[in-house]
Amino acid sequence: MQSARHPHDDPAGDVVRWAAFSCLLVPVVLVVYGTSFGGAAVATLGLAAVTAACRVLLRHSEKEERNAARVLARDRLTPAHRGRHSRAGAGTQRGCHVSCGMSPPD
Repeated sequence: MQSARHPHDDPAGDVVRWAAFSCLLVPVVLVVYGTSFGGAAVATLGLAAVTAACRVLLRHSEKEERNAARVLARDRLTPAHRGRHSRAGAGTQRGCHVSCGMSPPD
């Protein structure tokens, strides 16, 4: 059974909602305090662009975090396969007891 999703379960969504609210509130405050409608409109467009970019970055970050958690969980569940020859030291190859094709120094 899935639990109901609550708004406070999505911190990135909360940030985006507050930013959208600010995009609406800031122009009103600017006009009330004497800024022209054009200036308020430009400020609104700028805030909307920044909000949209932040939303994209937050969603991308969440996606990367979920992928990393999935990989970590998968790695914890599946032990690494260690074959008979994987215990050999670095640089050694199976069946090769000499320089493996490297010519001896002159």
